[in-house]
Amino acid sequence: MADHNAGRLSGPNSSRAVYAISVAAKLAGTGQQNIRLYETKGLVSPARTSGGTRQYSEDDIAVLLRIGELLDQGLNLAGVAKVLELEAANVKLLRALKRARSRPPG
Repeated sequence: MADHNAGRLSGPNSSRAVYAISVAAKLAGTGQQNIRLYETKGLVSPARTSGGTRQYSEDDIAVLLRIGELLDQGLNLAGVAKVLELEAANVKLLRALKRARSRPPG
């Protein structure tokens, strides 16, 4: 499987919104209308300029790529939303567990 993140930002700058919807669509391998639909369904929330133009971050692109993977696996948008919700909850739980394990016993 190709590395969709090759050559792109990661780390602290990954949440900085820099891509227009046309570029985001190209990077995610989907159409602009699909991205607008995903936003309507609450799957992605791009930043907006003062004029209302959508701007997508590396994190947004990663979500768009994940949506594409889940759709390719046969999930509908409701299923995609649930998987993204559960994955986010899992990340939070893993962070909490890591913090709890790093505390000295007491």
